[in-house]
Amino acid sequence: MALFKLLHLLAALIWVGGMFFAYMVLRPAAVDTLAPPDRLRLWDVVFRRFFGWVWSAVGTLLVSGFYMMYLYGGITQVSRSVCLMLLSGITMMVIFGYLFFACYVPFNLHVAKQRWKEAADMLGKMRKIITVNLTLGILTVCVAIIGPVLTWL
Repeated sequence: MALFKLLHLLAALIWVGGMFFAYMVLRPAAVDTLAPPDRLRLWDVVFRRFFGWVWSAVGTLLVSGFYMMYLYGGITQVSRSVCLMLLSGITMMVIFGYLFFACYVPFNLHVAKQRWKEAADMLGKMRKIITVNLTLGILTVCVAIIGPVLTWL
C-alpha cells in the first residue's frame, strides 16, 4: 500500500506542480523576455516534454488509485473524500485529453508551419484550460489533505 500511495503522490505532484510552475513562473518569464515567435516555439517544446510526463502521471494515478480503492474494499468502502478525489481526477484527465488532442496537436502544427497568429490563439485557449485543471488539481490536493479529518465529507 505504501508504494502505491507514494507513486500516486509523486504522479500528482509532477502533474499539478508542473502546471503551477508553467503558469506562475515560466509564462511570465517568457512574456518578459521572448518575442512572440520564440515564445511560441518555447511553449511547443515545453508542452512536448511536459505532456509526456503528464501521460505517465495519468496512467500512474489511474493504476495506483484504483488499486488502492480495491485494497480498501472497492468504491463502496472508501470515504467521500476519496470519491471526490476520484471525480476530480477523472475530470482533470478528460480535460487533459481534450487539451492534448484538440488544442496541443493543432498548436504544434501551427508552430511547425510558422502560423504565429493561429498558434498564439490556440495557446491562449490552452492557457484557460490549464487554469481550470490547475485549480482542480490544487483543490484535489486540499481534499487529499483535509478530507480525511472532515467527518461531513
